[in-house]
Amino acid sequence: MVERRKIGALTVHAVQAGGQKLDGGAMFGVVPKPLWEKRIPADERNRIQLGMRCLLIEHPSGLVLIDTGAGNKEDTKFKDIYGLENEGAGGLTMLEDGLAQIGVRPADIVLVINTHLHFDHAGGNTRAGKADKLEVSFPNATYIVKRGEYAYATHPNERTAASYFERNFTPIEAAGKIEFVSREKEIVKGIRVIPTPGHTPFHQSILIESAGQRAFYLGDLCPTAAHLPLPWIMGYDVEPLVTLETKRRILRQAMDEDWLLIFEHDATNAWGRVEHDGKAYRLKSAD
Repeated sequence: MVERRKIGALTVHAVQAGGQKLDGGAMFGVVPKPLWEKRIPADERNRIQLGMRCLLIEHPSGLVLIDTGAGNKEDTKFKDIYGLENEGAGGLTMLEDGLAQIGVRPADIVLVINTHLHFDHAGGNTRAGKADKLEVSFPNATYIVKRGEYAYATHPNERTAASYFERNFTPIEAAGKIEFVSREKEIVKGIRVIPTPGHTPFHQSILIESAGQRAFYLGDLCPTAAHLPLPWIMGYDVEPLVTLETKRRILRQAMDEDWLLIFEHDATNAWGRVEHDGKAYRLKSAD
């Protein structure tokens, strides 16, 4: 599925790169199941349905892609564990298929921005080609990666290792395709990376500005609309109290400045704006 809208003078496409199912308890941390399952019901294995939504931006400097989904390198056992469904038509991944539907080839992308390097966000950075040889998925693109995130991903600990696979990012560094960033930075006019730590220490989100309008690609800061209440934080987050303060800062600004929020993992809501009902933040219509 591809959804399109304008942000000022920029056209953006929310491209569904697939679906996955993760444990609901892990996805909502300390929030009790009787509460979270009212928002997203669990299957018989206690997994909830999630999306993997990438964002394509038509920018005057060229096509910009934010995150790349899970890619085509995982085996059947892995796909079963994570409920991963991301195969498109004709041997393409669902991301590649979605891009093709709007007339975009991988070689057309000039910038790829990774929020972080977990397998479901950076797995499509590379692909298994002939004889399963690893290839850079977007051969003409520069990949924007947080320097600290790369170091963190290449030296994982026992808790984080299951989410980082070097085949998704070290071949890009070896090919000289990575531009490392260390702080907030405007990558091209109107597209800025913003540090949003908590899920990982070096997680970043992307602020898009054009003609007085702003949109914010959350990544895993707030993976679904159900995670808008401040204490609804994933058990996967390595620094949950940092996530709490990051969410407090970002959601307040998003509400005050009427940002369009873009959700990467929400299976149904690509985007929306945020309001506060006196008790918690909640989603309101995008328009």
